[in-house]
Amino acid sequence: MSHALIKTLAEKRQNIWNESRALLDKAEAEKRDLTAEENEVFERQSADMTALRERIDSIETTMRENSEAEATEKRLLGEHQEQRGGEDVNEDLRSFLKGETRSMAFPADGKVWTRALSKGTATAGGNTVPTTFYDQLVEHLVDTTSVLQAGATVLNTASGEVIEVPVTTSHGTAAAVAEAGALAGTDPAFAKRTLGAFKFGQLITVSRELVDDTAVDLVGYIARAAGRNIGLALGAKLATGAGTTEPWGVITRATTGVTGGTGVTGAFTADNLIDLMFSVVGPYRVNGSWLVKDATLGSIRKLKDTAGRYLFDPAATVGAPDTLLGRPIYTDANMAGVALSAKSVAFGDLSAYFVRIAGGVRFERSDDYAFGNDQIAFRAIVRADGELSDQTGSVKLFVGAGT
Repeated sequence: MSHALIKTLAEKRQNIWNESRALLDKAEAEKRDLTAEENEVFERQSADMTALRERIDSIETTMRENSEAEATEKRLLGEHQEQRGGEDVNEDLRSFLKGETRSMAFPADGKVWTRALSKGTATAGGNTVPTTFYDQLVEHLVDTTSVLQAGATVLNTASGEVIEVPVTTSHGTAAAVAEAGALAGTDPAFAKRTLGAFKFGQLITVSRELVDDTAVDLVGYIARAAGRNIGLALGAKLATGAGTTEPWGVITRATTGVTGGTGVTGAFTADNLIDLMFSVVGPYRVNGSWLVKDATLGSIRKLKDTAGRYLFDPAATVGAPDTLLGRPIYTDANMAGVALSAKSVAFGDLSAYFVRIAGGVRFERSDDYAFGNDQIAFRAIVRADGELSDQTGSVKLFVGAGT
């Protein structure tokens, strides 16, 4: 049923887009701007397209979560068990949630280990548990972090020591050489940047009844809550972090590719976006993707190239991103809106942006934090950093003019 609903919603979204195009084409054929009434219709259609996309994504997420919950229930009922030394490995995760083990570490390789802290009697190390929980959490984290969705390179390290990564600050140039002549040209310039481990965390309190009720998908609940909230916090810094005490955001590190015209309050044109795309170095351009604020999409959907073709195309298949000039476009709430001097559009190969995850994900439990409310607290901690490895041409920005 859900698959059929998604298909119906996708078709409805495509029909709305066709109506929007017809509205714009009519005004263009008559060599005029949209009337106030037509513009109101277009804005409503644009909002409907965005709402439908969000609903499709929500249904897909719900379907995935239901599937995860069913799998968890089957494991808890013993219908689908993994054996390790004659023990059901799912009991290790349940023992942590019930307080028999006080801490869990999810190393970068995806394996999960339990270890004792100051409280509890569990033996440190040695008890592996299913990677399903870790996989769920990471999936929810990525779902809420557009920079990761767009293809950032993730470096998993076992610990949080500072590491150095080479960064290209300028590309060398070659030159034509006559026969037997000396080679000319300039060398590329490199620098070193450090990747540290800044802490991001989430505290979750749940009732003791919820923990004790084995019929509840507590695993999925905590994975969703922790993954989404940490993803939102981390995603904000991966986009626009200022460095020093937080990751360097990709937008902070990227350089200007195109500056908009004056007198248009920071707005961009079709030519601006085409120029922005081609301001990115060729090898990066072919793998490029776009980052914009959700509200910016309405303006983008109106734009055409000189041949009268719309720059924007809705996703042809369910689950795929919409495209702009043939490349995927992602929305990020942390991007600036269209305004004077605003960095409102980014384009480039996001794999040049390195995200370092140090030590995987750590979970800890406390029976004391909310003792008076008979609640149990869980905290999830991720240590991460980010840096753009090529700061010359991998990612470029459209910046609105200052006047």
